[in-house]
Amino acid sequence: MSVVAVSDFASWRDEARALLAANQPPHEITFIDATAPQKQSLFVGSAVRIVNAPTTPRSTPRVPKDFLTLAEKVSCHRDEIRFELLYRALWRLTHGEPKLLEIETDDDVRRLYLMEKAVRRDAHKMKAFVRFRRVEQEGEEYFIAWHRPDHHTVKPTAPFFTRRFPSMRWSILTPDLCAHWDLEELTFTPGVTSDQAPQGDLLEDMWKTYYRAIFNPARIKLKAMVKEMPKRHWKTLPETRIIDDLLDEAPARVEEMVRRQTGLATSAADFIPADHDYESLRQAAMSCRGCPLYQDATQTIFGEGPINAKIMLVGEQPGDKEDLEGKPFVGPAGQILDQALSEAGIDRSQIYVTNTVKHFKFTKSSKIRQHSKPNVHEMTACKPWVQAEIALVKPEVMVCLGATASQTLIGRDFKITKQRGEFIATEYCDQTIATYHPSAILRMPTQEAREETMAALIQDLRKVVSVL
Repeated sequence: MSVVAVSDFASWRDEARALLAANQPPHEITFIDATAPQKQSLFVGSAVRIVNAPTTPRSTPRVPKDFLTLAEKVSCHRDEIRFELLYRALWRLTHGEPKLLEIETDDDVRRLYLMEKAVRRDAHKMKAFVRFRRVEQEGEEYFIAWHRPDHHTVKPTAPFFTRRFPSMRWSILTPDLCAHWDLEELTFTPGVTSDQAPQGDLLEDMWKTYYRAIFNPARIKLKAMVKEMPKRHWKTLPETRIIDDLLDEAPARVEEMVRRQTGLATSAADFIPADHDYESLRQAAMSCRGCPLYQDATQTIFGEGPINAKIMLVGEQPGDKEDLEGKPFVGPAGQILDQALSEAGIDRSQIYVTNTVKHFKFTKSSKIRQHSKPNVHEMTACKPWVQAEIALVKPEVMVCLGATASQTLIGRDFKITKQRGEFIATEYCDQTIATYHPSAILRMPTQEAREETMAALIQDLRKVVSVL
């Protein structure tokens, strides 16, 4: 038996390729984590020798890209069996079971997907629960946070913080690995204990003040709160220290809100159902009163397409024809989109299409209803719907059509003119790309400008195909 030491996805991939090329079956291989010396020590002095995977000039079979994407996530899981499980799945994929990943009832496949889900959730928790504390060293300002991840998610998640806080010098300390950003380079050092992290600063008081301000006493859901904010993270979250006080104050605050208002301020979040399947979301959206746009629109225009779609397109809002027919992108802009999708080699029936705002906003001019851009309040109020759709579909690639969708889902500072066609990792999808809205083509003043913009849209959609 060969015992192969690997440390991460890249090293596992290289070793697995060599093992596969040498035609070594899974039962002859044991993988161990090279970053855990105590594991390797178990083999010292035994009859089994730690070896590198055999190298060979023989070519290895091609494997589905979906498997490599899955393997990269699973390799971050903390379960010691992860690398052996991945190699067994790889062996099966290349030895008579090319459709293995489609069999979700298979024990190996089910376990891999559960691991991938756990890693993805752990990365989300890191983004949500890291709280920086300000410190000064030799006159320089630094921000340091302590976090305890369940899995090996520090390295793949750290780039998110370089984009979120590019102008801060920060460190995220964890027991496994520490990430550091010096305004230019992201580096990693071995893990540390929690007592090496600062215990408090002025930012904590500011954060607690902010949390108290946004806390809605009328929408307390304790089980959901604990589920989304596990208690093992509470030590690093300053806001958790005032939760008991906020809960005690909640009844009185609700009474005061009701007394002072004829109705509570609302958004789409107040209409999101507990059951997040597609039909429940769509039906709930039909009754949304989260902003005033519902008053003039004919109906709510919810997204449509396969729930397991790899590609999700997000536009701004429905137009006149969409408002009348009840479906997204069926008007003139929809026809342009269909043409661009066709030329890019994308089957519209296989993608999910929606908008950031679900009601048609317009001004009346004579007998014509003229499109009017939604304002920040309307976009913010409606955002929970598209967030729920993204969480349901879990697209591999998300395409933002136009400035409104891009600024809503990528960031307020995003500029289509400067960043169109670039893949960006966002909190919603690791492969997010923005391009022109099809309606922009209709508004171009000349035929030449329309053709150039259409060509750019098709080019960006082809990029989407290239990464799947």
